[in-house]
Amino acid sequence: MEQQLQALRALASRAENRRTETGIPRVAMVQGEIPEHRLAALYDPMINLILTGSKTMTVGDRTLHYDPATYFVMSVDLPAIGSVHPAPTGEPYLAISLTLAPTIVAALIRDLPVEARGTLAGSGFSVAPVDGELLDAWIRMLRLMDRPNEIAALAPAYEREILFRVLQGPLGWMLRDIASPDTALARVSVAIHWLRQNFAEPMTVAALAEMATLSVSAFHRHFKAVTALSPLQYQKRVRLLHARSRLLSGQGSATSIAFDVGYESPNQFSREYARLFGLPPSRDLAQATKERR
Repeated sequence: MEQQLQALRALASRAENRRTETGIPRVAMVQGEIPEHRLAALYDPMINLILTGSKTMTVGDRTLHYDPATYFVMSVDLPAIGSVHPAPTGEPYLAISLTLAPTIVAALIRDLPVEARGTLAGSGFSVAPVDGELLDAWIRMLRLMDRPNEIAALAPAYEREILFRVLQGPLGWMLRDIASPDTALARVSVAIHWLRQNFAEPMTVAALAEMATLSVSAFHRHFKAVTALSPLQYQKRVRLLHARSRLLSGQGSATSIAFDVGYESPNQFSREYARLFGLPPSRDLAQATKERR
């Protein structure tokens, strides 16, 4: 398996110190030290494979650590705070990812034998060790970077193979839940999608539960199981992540941004911002500006 990892590291070594598109639909890579504020984000559902170094992701009260030769799956949109670290021997962090398309996952599952599904929602993110068959599929996929004329014909097949290998592994249930409209996760995802698009709007848990066609108590329980956050906490995290992104890119003052993302009190915004990111908005902006120099 080490030879396969080395082959993938060589292919992904052209990645930059940010999300780097490969020219292959939904496939990206990243390398090196990444500023913490870029890793605090609302993440799309994805499969992410760590090749070198390690990564820590925190969502709500859950923190997972990802080492080389492990992959993690996010099955819903999650507001997370992360940090990446080089290998003990000094090689920079290196990872590749596949953004999940539920329609593609569903089409693949329709071609597979039906498996029993649970009714309780599980976590929306988890980690597992990679195996040789999954690595082989990734190698074939990344080799297409040097064969762009073959991407249209072969990338869909390699994507299905990657998804198939994950489906056969310990996190396969997460992909099945994504593509199955009758699962609790799929129902919670409806509310998550609304919150992502309307984070600045007032909301009630009862209204979200109605969207998910669940009772309020069942909705709250499933939502917390999937996201490690309550619906209110999720909305606050999304608001604060959007606020920080706008603040650090110079899109307004802290006060104006606070109102724009749905806060009625700038003081409350400043307190919750500092609680999440460690510094109040003005000092966080000064620190980020200093790091960019």
